[in-house]
Amino acid sequence: MNRKKHSWLITTLLILGSLLILFPLYLTVTIAFKTPPEMAGNLLALPKTWSFDNFANAIEMTNFFSAFKNSAFVTVFVVIFTVMTNSLVSYAIARNMHKKFYKFLYFYFLSAMFIPFPIIMLPLVKQTSAWGMDNLVGLIILYIVFNLSFNVFIYIGYIKSIPVELEEAAIMDGASTWGVFWKVIFPLLAPMNATVAIITSLGAWNDFMLPLVLLSDRDMATLPLVQYIFQSQFSTDYNLAFASYLMALAPMIIVYIFAQKWIISGVMKGSIK
Repeated sequence: MNRKKHSWLITTLLILGSLLILFPLYLTVTIAFKTPPEMAGNLLALPKTWSFDNFANAIEMTNFFSAFKNSAFVTVFVVIFTVMTNSLVSYAIARNMHKKFYKFLYFYFLSAMFIPFPIIMLPLVKQTSAWGMDNLVGLIILYIVFNLSFNVFIYIGYIKSIPVELEEAAIMDGASTWGVFWKVIFPLLAPMNATVAIITSLGAWNDFMLPLVLLSDRDMATLPLVQYIFQSQFSTDYNLAFASYLMALAPMIIVYIFAQKWIISGVMKGSIK
């Protein structure tokens, strides 16, 4: 009997949680397809005519495809280099934690998670501008560095669960340190690589603050930034604004839907090892 009550409680909480997520998404879709006169009526009602005019106008006003290209460029390279470099740094620290220097590095990286971004924002802007990093390449480098502290924390915890005997066997077979990592350790990190890739891609794609303070050229603006730039124009036209939001949201939803099987597969393989 208690088990049934527990099951009903979990089901109820899951339904409420799903509604909290689906309701804003429903409003975003319906408002994006409505016309301004329809907004004066029932906000929850479906559009009478599903028109794509809002999307066409939003694309033109925000220069959507240019911003999309910038966001995609940043996100793809950030994910690739974050997974490759952060996992390598974490492996070096995890296998040398008995040394004071590497233990210091570990706690040094962890301490960076407790530093709020606004504290370093102004010095960062001045430094990147002086070094000529106020561009998309500089943005990519900063994302990789900023992700390092959290990723080191989750990578090291997982690497410690991998038996050292696997590495010793590879070394006896003639593998170098680089070979051990890329041929033995890195494939075993598939679950963590998937986790880091998802978190990193969402963060880089949706981030607003860092591109705002770093990028000085309007042609380099990412999707969240162009929506902010044109926000004043959308203040009386929510249909246009929500159409732009929906287009910016759609790529991440599509990526997750298609990558879902690889993510689950990686997690299952990691649980078996």
